[in-house]
Amino acid sequence: MARYLQDVHGLIFHHQRFHEADVLAQMLTKEAGFLTVIIHGALKQNSRLAGASVNFSSGTYIIMTSGHGLSTLRNVKSSQQFEYLFSDLTANAYASYLLDLTRHAFVEYEPIGAYYDLIMEVLQRLDQKQDPELLTQLVQLQLLPAYGVGPQFAHCVYGPESRGMPFDYSIQAGGVICQRHFSQAARMHLPAQATALLRTLALVPIKQLGQITIKADTKQATRKAIDRIYGETLDLDLKSKRFLDELRLSEF
Repeated sequence: MARYLQDVHGLIFHHQRFHEADVLAQMLTKEAGFLTVIIHGALKQNSRLAGASVNFSSGTYIIMTSGHGLSTLRNVKSSQQFEYLFSDLTANAYASYLLDLTRHAFVEYEPIGAYYDLIMEVLQRLDQKQDPELLTQLVQLQLLPAYGVGPQFAHCVYGPESRGMPFDYSIQAGGVICQRHFSQAARMHLPAQATALLRTLALVPIKQLGQITIKADTKQATRKAIDRIYGETLDLDLKSKRFLDELRLSEF
């Protein structure tokens, strides 16, 4: 297949040495989703592409590609780094997990649509030191449809009820259920505040999410609920998730 030059906007989030002076880098791009590029000579002294291989660099790049397989990064039009994500271990772990989770929902060179804007907005907020736990849970919930799982959060699975009474989450039913239907399916028995937070994070557009303060025990309850949803619905075992969980434990 013929190769061609293409401008892409995106992020380099992982790289590794390849041969003596080259680098293989994983990218998330607006135009072509996830892809892998080779950066020739990136490790050579005074290479003009050296900065292009730095993790959590975003910008506009020129690649040589055929639309599949390994592409080549030819030039960098503009680039800037998410400095806090690069330097802070915890922020780096959250960002790496979210990118890994998103990458597994798509194949290479598959544009990811609105998820690109979601991820880039979340990375910007993580870089600004906003609550990483809330941002991660938001992405986890809003990414479920990309995996072919579409829980119902807008209203009760069994009816039109959307407010005015307690709700809970049911993996069996595939979404939230209102108090009138608690007996119709196995449910998680979540605190009302936790169910409300799940619904908010699943439904709110990221641009509309302001700075909010949530109690630690509520965030812990929603984290456990989301882990159960993923664990009982999807067959995922991500190294980045295991590392993040270990890091969380070490912080207590």
